[in-house]
Amino acid sequence: MFSLGSWLPALPGLAWGWALLDALLQGLVGACAVSVLCSLMKVYLYIQCLNSPSMQAQRRALGAQWRVLEPLQAAVLAALLALVGSRVAALVVLEFSLRAVSTALSFSKGTHSSQLYLLCQYSLGCGVSCSLSFLLEEAPHRTYNLLLAVGLAGLLATYSRRLAHHVCTLYELHSRARYCGVCILLLTSAHLIPRLLRHALAVAFAVADLAAITLINRDFLSTAEAVRFWTPLTICYTLLVVYMQEERRQSAGGRAACHTVLVRMGGLFILLLTVGRWADVLHVLISLLGELWCLLCTSVLLEVCWRQDFTQVEGHLASGSEEAS
Repeated sequence: MFSLGSWLPALPGLAWGWALLDALLQGLVGACAVSVLCSLMKVYLYIQCLNSPSMQAQRRALGAQWRVLEPLQAAVLAALLALVGSRVAALVVLEFSLRAVSTALSFSKGTHSSQLYLLCQYSLGCGVSCSLSFLLEEAPHRTYNLLLAVGLAGLLATYSRRLAHHVCTLYELHSRARYCGVCILLLTSAHLIPRLLRHALAVAFAVADLAAITLINRDFLSTAEAVRFWTPLTICYTLLVVYMQEERRQSAGGRAACHTVLVRMGGLFILLLTVGRWADVLHVLISLLGELWCLLCTSVLLEVCWRQDFTQVEGHLASGSEEAS
């Protein structure tokens, strides 16, 4: 592995320091990706609430979120992503990908879950971190490449936050006056934001899944050792997905999302106690903190998503009953 430290004299602890810097930079890129996702979802949900008379309380809650807390949220998430090892991050990515595919297949044609965009926050950060670890594994000047990635990701995150702040403060006025180009564009195309996010997340997780499988398999010395790891992991993930589907039908909202996180991380914790390493167990606990932190920071967004999904499902069922009659 080559980085900026390869240009400097070999000193005790120097390689460890540069590895920590690279991990922090990867965490920053992942946190910026999550920030972009949350900002675009905030724009979309605010406009949806503005157009719905029954969701004005949620619209005011979205607009009242403190802008100064957003950099703090990204900084804490970046630190957590930097501390999580690539092995556990890869497992988190694979678990969410399987859950997302199962959830998508369970929905009827024409419906989708906007909650899924927020429930994937920590998994997206882990996926970006895994992808960077895999793509830059043997790259010369690795740290410089990561610095460039942080700069580009930070630029996108900054402009996304500014867009969300602009919409929450001025969209209602500008959409009526029709003199702001950004608000006029959103007036006609804001409904396309979920489709944009869906395609972007599909590409991000496709790359992350390939990177995750490669990162996990490189630790095995033989096929038998890999089978001993993947077999219980596959069984555990399958049971978790089945349980999550049943849990999603029975309850929803922020409390159900927290319960889901505890069950998922608890299952992964028990699994790694038997087939993993002690460092993996610690990283699972860090991942639990990361998942809960993401849910806490977007609790208002998650509640709005739950109400929107509930309304969408009710409307779909009503239309289906009318067609049947």
